[in-house]
Amino acid sequence: MAFHDIRFPANLSFGSVGGPERRTEIVTLSNGFEERNSPWAHSRRRYDAGVGLRSLDDVARLLAFFEARGGQLHGFRWKDWGDFKSCAPSRNVDYEDQLIGHGDGVTRVFQLSKTYRSGGVDYTRPILKPVAGTVKAGVQGAYQAEAVDWEVDTATGLVTFYDAPGEGAPITAGFEFDVPVRFDADAISVSIQSFQAGEMPQVPIVEVRI
Repeated sequence: MAFHDIRFPANLSFGSVGGPERRTEIVTLSNGFEERNSPWAHSRRRYDAGVGLRSLDDVARLLAFFEARGGQLHGFRWKDWGDFKSCAPSRNVDYEDQLIGHGDGVTRVFQLSKTYRSGGVDYTRPILKPVAGTVKAGVQGAYQAEAVDWEVDTATGLVTFYDAPGEGAPITAGFEFDVPVRFDADAISVSIQSFQAGEMPQVPIVEVRI
């Protein structure tokens, strides 16, 4: 699958609906108890971009973006307005937002990630599409400067330090990020008359594994 490193227009994704989904396999036993398992280590996100459209100009921009991606053929970046920062939405990104690893004196490359915590349980999500210019990093609580101490690959979310962090040193990072997605349909149906009356087309978007 080809991936176009371009973001779906953020003003069109604002107001969209969607979020993470899980796949849980449930087997009900003869005694009424359940066995629950999941084949997915990570959730997958789905959205509907249609509800973010507000004008016929928005429709035209959507159609142009859809055609340029070849429908479902090519992936692209998507800003999830409900979850696009390493910190709370009301806060500014800080280099100590997320713990992404510990140094061992040898390893120089670390994957950006975001940890979700609730009720004593953690889930760590790899961040593969950070937004250029928003990534900050630190080692052992000290700020590290981009292009001086480290660099980031915005296509993979890998941070490479020029010198390997010391043994046991906590590696932290803050960032904004996009979700890698594709259109989940090869057709978009738009009725201009119904659109002007407030009825929006359905434009399904689904996260892709890369």
